[in-house]
Amino acid sequence: MLMEHFLDKDFTPKALELAADIRSKEYYINMMTAWFFATALAKQYEAALPYIEDRRLDAWTHNKAIQKSIESRRITDGQKAYLRSLKLK
Repeated sequence: MLMEHFLDKDFTPKALELAADIRSKEYYINMMTAWFFATALAKQYEAALPYIEDRRLDAWTHNKAIQKSIESRRITDGQKAYLRSLKLK
């Protein structure tokens, strides 16, 4: 719902906040959050980036969002390089 409706013309930073607040041990829920942030980085880079820079997601979701972003053709090479530097070890 959030990816479909709130990352384009009806974008609201509240969508980022809602997704960042999700905590779960369920793989598919964490994958959904990672995909949401990867898509948000592609569509609303400036708004989504602070969530990655400030480590607002759990480590697995954080790294998966970066991985999916780096795989995207919608992210520039410069953005990809910067996102790689933000991966958690």
